[in-house]
Amino acid sequence: MVRIRLRRTGLKGQASYRIIVADKESPRDGRFLDILGYYNPRTEPFTFNVEEERVYDWMKKGAQPSDSVAQLFRSVGLFERFERLKTGEELDTLVKEAEEVYKKHTSNQKTN
Repeated sequence: MVRIRLRRTGLKGQASYRIIVADKESPRDGRFLDILGYYNPRTEPFTFNVEEERVYDWMKKGAQPSDSVAQLFRSVGLFERFERLKTGEELDTLVKEAEEVYKKHTSNQKTN
């Protein structure tokens, strides 16, 4: 089974994460198939950037997000957009909507 999960990077006590696609049996920081984005929980608000087209592609192929990644996806609305993609909405409109969400999120980050 293929999972979308977090891979830890950064120094001790200063963790940041890559969002990767890996086989379920691979260790946390071991072998992976693809890098989809990154997540940094240490900033306020957290930094989250992911290539949604590739996420949708992997999820269509059967990749399952881990619990922590699923929670992140829900917080930025990625699951809702994926459901709309499955019902036939255009991929381009969903990606543009996601870019607007990320721009809004990063602009809030710069003003704080």
